[in-house]
Amino acid sequence: MSNTDFDKDEFRKALGRFATGVTIITTLDKDDAAVGVTASSFNSLSMKPPMILWSLDKTAYSLPAFEHNPYFNVHVLGTGQDALSNCFAKPSTDKFNGIKTREGLGGIPILPEYSALFECKTAHHYEGGDHIIIVGEVIKFSRNDEAPLVFHGGQYAGIDSLI
Repeated sequence: MSNTDFDKDEFRKALGRFATGVTIITTLDKDDAAVGVTASSFNSLSMKPPMILWSLDKTAYSLPAFEHNPYFNVHVLGTGQDALSNCFAKPSTDKFNGIKTREGLGGIPILPEYSALFECKTAHHYEGGDHIIIVGEVIKFSRNDEAPLVFHGGQYAGIDSLI
């Protein structure tokens, strides 16, 4: 069976059987305006050097910002940050309204709450079907004792609800 024979809805449901963490990834666009997206396509890649990867749809409004700016931050969301995830998942230019951020590496916005934070410098962009795979070298990181927000079967879940 070739991949063109896949039922896309069934394929998405099969992928949904894999529980993932939820992240918000931030950067600045060419006009230094804050840009952020929700992404569950985040993975560790290498310990030496410390690297992570994530992917973004080629049609995403925010793609030019991530292609332009050499820095980005990955915020691993904590339990109870569903609303924040939903806010950054929607196409909008006002995602940061009411959120007090601080500046990280390269002036990139850091959200006030997260389970873990990775401040990265872009190392590579790769073609990946209908997505661009972005590889980042981790320059700084921090973590909190907050349980991560999980996405499974098309909905948010806490770690305890999966046990």
